[in-house]
Order: sequence, then C-alpha cells, then structure tokens
Amino acid sequence: MNAWELLPLIRELFSRHPEYRHHAAWELQWLLFALGYVEELEPEAEIAAAVEVARGDYPGWRPAA
Repeated sequence: MNAWELLPLIRELFSRHPEYRHHAAWELQWLLFALGYVEELEPEAEIAAAVEVARGDYPGWRPAA
C-alpha cells in the first residue's frame, strides 16, 4: 500500500477520531492496524506522506506559520 492508498484511510481516521491528528507516523502505524484500517503494519514513511497531505487538506490542522 502506498501513501495515496493510505490517504483516504488517514482522512477517515482523522474525521472519526480527531484526537489522533497530532500523533506521529510511528504511532499511527500501529493505530491503523489495531483499529482495523489495514491488515498489516504499513511503512512509516508511507503513513507520514499520507498524513502530511491529509493535514494540509484541513486549514485548522496546519501548524501556525
């Protein structure tokens, strides 16, 4: 699975569980697996790339400039 395949899963996770939107990629790696979003642990780099795009989609989630 690559970052573009993970992106909808990350968006869904953030919309259902907004408390996780500030977690690091290594924390989300296990979380996605534990919550049943993926069937195996995905590479941390792919998750980090998807998270960066997902966070950029929502102005309120961007870090202050």
